Amino acid sequence: MAVTFLDRARTVAPVSWSRWLIPPAALSVHLAIGQAYAWSVFKTPLEKSMGLSGTESSLPFQLAIVMLGLSAALGGTLVERKGPRWAMFVSMTCFSTGFLISALGAVTAQFWLIVLGYGLVGGVGLGIGYISPVSTLIKWFPDRPGMATGIAIMGFGGGALIASPWSAQMLQSFGSTTNGIAGAFLVHGVVYAVFMSLGVFLVRVPADDWRPAGFRPPATTKAMVTSAQVSAANAIKTPQFWLLWVVLCFNVTAGIGILEKAAPMITDFFRQTPVPVGTAAAAGFVALLSLTNMLGRFVWSSVSDLVGRKNIYRIYLGVGALLYLTLALTGNSSKVVVVLCAMVILSFYGGGFATVPAYLKDLFGTFQVGAIHGRLLTAWSVAGVLGPVIIDGIADQQAAAGKHGPDLYTTSFYIMIALLVVGFVANELVRPVHSRYHEPAPVSEKEEAA
Repeated sequence: MAVTFLDRARTVAPVSWSRWLIPPAALSVHLAIGQAYAWSVFKTPLEKSMGLSGTESSLPFQLAIVMLGLSAALGGTLVERKGPRWAMFVSMTCFSTGFLISALGAVTAQFWLIVLGYGLVGGVGLGIGYISPVSTLIKWFPDRPGMATGIAIMGFGGGALIASPWSAQMLQSFGSTTNGIAGAFLVHGVVYAVFMSLGVFLVRVPADDWRPAGFRPPATTKAMVTSAQVSAANAIKTPQFWLLWVVLCFNVTAGIGILEKAAPMITDFFRQTPVPVGTAAAAGFVALLSLTNMLGRFVWSSVSDLVGRKNIYRIYLGVGALLYLTLALTGNSSKVVVVLCAMVILSFYGGGFATVPAYLKDLFGTFQVGAIHGRLLTAWSVAGVLGPVIIDGIADQQAAAGKHGPDLYTTSFYIMIALLVVGFVANELVRPVHSRYHEPAPVSEKEEAA
């Protein structure tokens, strides 16, 4: 019975189905898995209750991000074939089960179970859940693909805004002992299972011949928007795929480096000034960056529908490099400049995530775009390690050399500028995909699901 319910054929929408029900379905998954950005809430309690170092307490999060990219890449084609309901169900099962395994690890003081649960099992839920609604949203919104994917992926960026205070409140109520952490993990697992099930029941795919009311495909396509279709197997053979891999990897590296170390960075910057940044202000700075990360996913991806994907990435990468240069040159002379630059950089970070599915659709068509997106997310796995290594590693070296304040980060900022420039060049080299990679005939939904 469950297999029949999850089958793609059972999710084809009736004629009267509103496409505006699909973004809430996607959000129910992305708001849940966006909890990953709130892992830092558990770091200090785990370190104190289980005697872990800062590096050790980061292992579940780091493994989860690696598994996100790997599971999205390896499972992308299966997600396309099985459909969004199946993918959301798998994501819900893995993500919630990961919390339950972690609860067992906490209550028995077995940290390896937390790494296994949250990092490995939960990480698979992250990856499958992240790509689960992408191609479906693009097919429901052929007139506004950037806006549609931006709505869903905005949820991933905003999930921490819900999870962070919620998790902190539970730890305050249950206590920061291993039993309290176990209780918080248990509640997370149960509540997220219920919340994500809304998406499982609500999601639908459009019929083969469905089109939005009044929508007519343009008679002539733009140079960077194809009317052909490219399979996932062929997409990874194209230079366009690997150029976009570089673009996404370096744009994410530039953003995640700040996001991962936002609170200590703002504190270090102004520690020696007449008005240093306190703990509460640093926490507010983190919340502000999370907000711009979330809003950037919707705003910039929607703008890309108007100005084009290549142009919006010129802004992400070119303006991003200039903002990093401003940070390097300004130092601690102005809190306003530092905060504003960081906010815009984080909005570009979020916007880059949300825009890339529509960029892939423009280049490769809608056939297997979710699978192609999954393969591209391996760039996130690399960036998730690369960004923190650059920022943290160089800051540690500079501190050991006796430096302080902005000097801890200046070298890192110049490295980020170089990476963004490389990404800018890669984006400039993107051209329409050669016809030899195209599918020989139009591909229908039935063929795609076969």
